[in-house]
Amino acid sequence: MGHLTAADGAEIFYKDWGAGRPVVLSHGWPLNADSWEAQQLFLASHGYRAIAHDRRGHGRSTQTWHGNEMDTYADDLATLLDTLDLREVTLVGFSTGGGEVARYIGRHGTARIAQLVLVSAVPPLMLRTPDNPGGLPGEVFDALRAGSLADRSQLYRDLADGPFFGGNRAGADVSAGIRDAFWLRGLQAGHHNAYECVAAFSATDFRPDLDAVDVPTLVIHGDDDQVVPFAVGGQASAARIKDAVLTVYRGAPHGITDTHREQLGQDLLAFLRGYQA
Repeated sequence: MGHLTAADGAEIFYKDWGAGRPVVLSHGWPLNADSWEAQQLFLASHGYRAIAHDRRGHGRSTQTWHGNEMDTYADDLATLLDTLDLREVTLVGFSTGGGEVARYIGRHGTARIAQLVLVSAVPPLMLRTPDNPGGLPGEVFDALRAGSLADRSQLYRDLADGPFFGGNRAGADVSAGIRDAFWLRGLQAGHHNAYECVAAFSATDFRPDLDAVDVPTLVIHGDDDQVVPFAVGGQASAARIKDAVLTVYRGAPHGITDTHREQLGQDLLAFLRGYQA
C-alpha cells in the first residue's frame, strides 16, 4: 500500500498485491479500492499483480475541492501507471471506474495497455440527450444529488438495500455485510467529491473514448442492472468497441463485484490468460 502524488499535489492511495502482469482496477461511485478486494485477492493469488486505487475524493485519497471530473480522474490514473511504470496492463473499470479507464485511453492512448474490461460500466453515455435518446432522464441524477444534500448516509443505505445489489427484487439474498460495506465505503468519500462525481459519471460522453480503444476488450454487464441499465451501458459499449466480447450475467444487478464475485473472478482470469503479447 502507498500513495502517489498527482500533478496538482493530490495524494492518491493505492493497494498493490501480488506479482506478475499488472491488472489495474478502478472502482465505482461512491466507493473505494476496497470494493475490489475479492477480485484483487483472487487475481493476486493466481499470478497477477493486482492494483487498486482510491479515486481522488474517495477513500484514503485527498478530498480535493477541484478535479472531480473524468479528465482529472484519468490523469490521476495515468500518474499511477507512469509512476509504477506498469506495462502490458489490463485495465478493469467497474461502473464509474469504467468511465475512468475509457477516458484514460481517450486521453493517454494504449501504449501501456494490453486489455480492457468494462464491468457494469457507465460508458458510452448515461444521460439522455438529443443524440442519445436511449439514455436516462436528467431527473434521475438530480434525485441522486438532492438525496446526497438532504441525507447522504440514508441515500447510500437506500441504494445498498435496493437497486445497487438488486435487494428490491423478489427472492434477492444480499447479506447485511455487503450492504453495510457499501454504506461505509460511501461515507468515506468526501461529500463534495461524491456530489460532483454524479455529473462526472452521468453526463460525460465517452463515445469518442470508446472509439479510440484498439486493444482486446471484454464487456461484462448484468441484464437486470437498475443503476446502469444493460441497454444504456454494456450492450451499447460492446456494440461500439471494435471486436469487443460481451458477457451477459442473466438476472444480475449492478453490484456484481459482490453478488457474482466468483463468476466475475473466473471470467477475468480466463480473459487474462487469453492474452498473447
